[in-house]
Parts: sequence; C-alpha cells; structure tokens
Amino acid sequence: GEIASVHENTVVLSTPHGMAWEVRVPTVVSDAMGARIGQRVRLQTFVSMEQQAQGTSFTPRIIGFENEAQRSFFERFTKVKGLGPKRALRAMAMPAGQIAAAIRARDTAALARLPEIGKRLAETIVAELHGKIDEFADADAVITEGKPAAGGGALNDAARQTVAALVRLGEQPANAEELVRRARGVLGKTADKASADELLAAAFALRA
Repeated sequence: GEIASVHENTVVLSTPHGMAWEVRVPTVVSDAMGARIGQRVRLQTFVSMEQQAQGTSFTPRIIGFENEAQRSFFERFTKVKGLGPKRALRAMAMPAGQIAAAIRARDTAALARLPEIGKRLAETIVAELHGKIDEFADADAVITEGKPAAGGGALNDAARQTVAALVRLGEQPANAEELVRRARGVLGKTADKASADELLAAAFALRA
C-alpha cells in the first residue's frame, strides 16, 4: 500500500480500493518510513490478538515488517518472558541483525539502551536467546545508541560495514556512526546506492 501517515510504531497504508490499514511496526521501520510519505511499500504482516481490560477481551492488530527475516526475529524476540509484542516493537529501534549481534556477544549494556529494555530484561534476553538467534546477527554489527539518530533512519548494509571499518581504524562507535550518517547526507540521493568504499571516502573527507 501507499504510506499515508507514520506515527510512533504505526504506519497507515492506503490501498487503490480506498481502504486504509493501520499497521504496527518496529521503531526502526517507523523511523525509516517517516520520510517516505506517499511512497508504495510492501510489508510482511500477520495478525496479533492484543489483550485488553485484564484479559477479558482481545483486539486484533496487524503487525508489519520490512522482510521475512525481521518478522522471524520478532517472533523469537517476543518469546522472552516479559517482552510482549507491543514492548518488542518499541524495543526494536535498531536493525534486527544488530540486536541479534548484541545478544550473541552477551552485550547486556547495549541491549539495556534499547527502548523498554532495562538492565534486568537485557539479562533475561541474553539468558533466553543466546545461541538461538545467531543466524540473524550481523557479522560486523556495531551497537551504538538504542535508537537511530534523528532523521537518520536505519543504516543499510554498506553503511554498517563502513561504521565497522571506522571502528577498526580507531574511531569510537558513536563517532563512527555519526560520520557515516553525515557522509550519507553529503551524498544525498545517491547515499542508498553508495558502496562501503564510497561511504568510507566521504567519511574520511569529513574527518579531515
């Protein structure tokens, strides 16, 4: 459908038949789609029954994801005790691969920085999911903040590779991500198609 509006963890899609669907999405998705109003998108969806009034009634909610891998990660993520669908959607403020990498590395400090996730729940997530979600983990994932920088959206694969390269070259993770986001801004409309080498060159130019 066509993106009609975007709110926190919610995207409203309009169809050619005049219908509008409210779809709950992870934070990383709603952040990225805020700049895509009017564009057509395809989401992987399923219906979740949301408990209301202390379990006396249930409301169907459509939950959407950018791809099947993101959806599969969410389904495993919500199996953690104390992490229901609504809370998990808010917590997914970074790509699933980066969250999975933090779990694989037992990085509870990084997980605790995610929205809705404190120290205790971060420890529970690691205890329950360590070794069970490795297939989702980005090999070179670098965890910085619990939420993408304002207006930056989620970093694509080339951008994440560039962040990792800068960290290996001595940059602090937060500084590396900021450099990459600035480099993407310099490249403008070509940023999404830029290779890691092109982003790295732009980042070096900014650092000079």
